[in-house]
Amino acid sequence: MRFTTVNGCRTLYLSVVLLISGLSPHLGYADTNINLTLKKAIAQTLERNPNLYQYSFIKDDYSAQRQTQSLRPVIGLGLEVENVAGSGDTQGIDSAETTLSLSSVIEMGGKRQARMSLIDARLSGVQWLQQAATLDVLGKLTQVYVGGLVSQANIALANDALNLSRSLFETIKVRAARGVTPEAEVMRAQAAVTRAEIRLAALLSKFERQKVSLGSFWGETTPQFIKLTGNLFEFGTSESFEQLYTRVKKSPAIEVFASAERIKDAEVTLARTNGKSDITWQAGIKRFEETDDVALTAGFSIPLFSNERNRGEVKAALARRNALEYARLDTLLQLHTKLFAAYSLRQQNIEAVEQTQNASIPALKKALNLTRIGYEKGRYSYLDLITAQEELLATKQALIDAAANALISQTLIEQLTSEAFSQ
Repeated sequence: MRFTTVNGCRTLYLSVVLLISGLSPHLGYADTNINLTLKKAIAQTLERNPNLYQYSFIKDDYSAQRQTQSLRPVIGLGLEVENVAGSGDTQGIDSAETTLSLSSVIEMGGKRQARMSLIDARLSGVQWLQQAATLDVLGKLTQVYVGGLVSQANIALANDALNLSRSLFETIKVRAARGVTPEAEVMRAQAAVTRAEIRLAALLSKFERQKVSLGSFWGETTPQFIKLTGNLFEFGTSESFEQLYTRVKKSPAIEVFASAERIKDAEVTLARTNGKSDITWQAGIKRFEETDDVALTAGFSIPLFSNERNRGEVKAALARRNALEYARLDTLLQLHTKLFAAYSLRQQNIEAVEQTQNASIPALKKALNLTRIGYEKGRYSYLDLITAQEELLATKQALIDAAANALISQTLIEQLTSEAFSQ
């Protein structure tokens, strides 16, 4: 399930997402539905994201450079006239000597092939840069999408809180009308309803901002979707940390360094070949006007001590090549730390979700129900009822936060390993 290089920027990215998410290649990208899925968001991002288009132009640039670098040295045409317009015997053109010649350079040491190899290495490196950039964009997209799912869950929770507050407010008004509840409790319950309404409005506004942020990934300023589709509490299955780290070592983030090392190797080779002296040759025909005779001319030249002049360039290229190895090792250590942190946080939050769903929330729901019954019978105070209600809502909020943290950590793991979890 690892990415493979495919010709064409759009084809590469689409292959990546088909691989990650199982997206049907016949799915239309223009989303006019009310609901937006993550697959649709990914497809539209790969199709329209401006940041991903730059690599097609970079490849065109290198392809054009390769075409130029593959050309052999030009052949020059020369014309030389001697003994013209002088004095004495060389007056006029009767004693002229005219030479028509061709000249060029014979490149030594495989310079042309070294130039082409360097361009090929850079062109190959663009493929890994494409994949690394794609993973980065899709990782950010997924995080925003998860944030939208969290907002939707929080909106649902805020609606529940508002309904609870309104229901409690009505109950307290009835009790106050019977004279068994002080008027102050009615005011407090009314204020609680207002606070719940304000929180709901704030969450709705936040979700609208998140929708605009999502749309920006595929260049849409006025999103048409209304709702995000997804389950915050489905996490899929994960491999062991050691297996995940093995995948990180082969991820685009590391392959970019391997590609850069190949580029530097090609630069070293080119620097060495540039130290080989080229041979300049010339051949032509010489005509003597005075005798009407012709003769062939030939010659060549080669620079001396060019290897000595090129040693500094070779050393500089080697130094840049060797520095990349340490940069790769440093990046690998950083990725190991990030992966372990994400892996640990994911496990921790999944366990918190399971415990909260299976133990805490059922217990608090029962406690709230019993407290409300007791309050209506006068056994519990208003403060007891509010406390029970707030404890349940706070625990539901903690459940949403834990699920969000697990999914965000999971997104980072997928981005680092270049593979999605089984879901």
